[in-house]
Amino acid sequence: MAVSMEKRVALVGIIVENTASIERLNAILHEYNEIIVGRMGIPYRNRRIGIISVVVDAPNDEISALTGKLGKLDGVSVKAVYSKIGAAAE
Repeated sequence: MAVSMEKRVALVGIIVENTASIERLNAILHEYNEIIVGRMGIPYRNRRIGIISVVVDAPNDEISALTGKLGKLDGVSVKAVYSKIGAAAE
């Protein structure tokens, strides 16, 4: 069976409610640094949460692996929004 390597652009939205998970979250993002196009973090002090937007460009399987690992962290919520336009792997 052939594996599809079509790359997609996605926005990964992350909300961190447990600051104890931040170190592991950053380690996971570092592990996937080759697919990350850009990242923006916003500390929402009034609510005591962190909001992180990460833009990635990768095959669906890699994006799913990243969001799956992040979603397993305590106090971390993750959602990916995919571009409707795909691009062939380079």
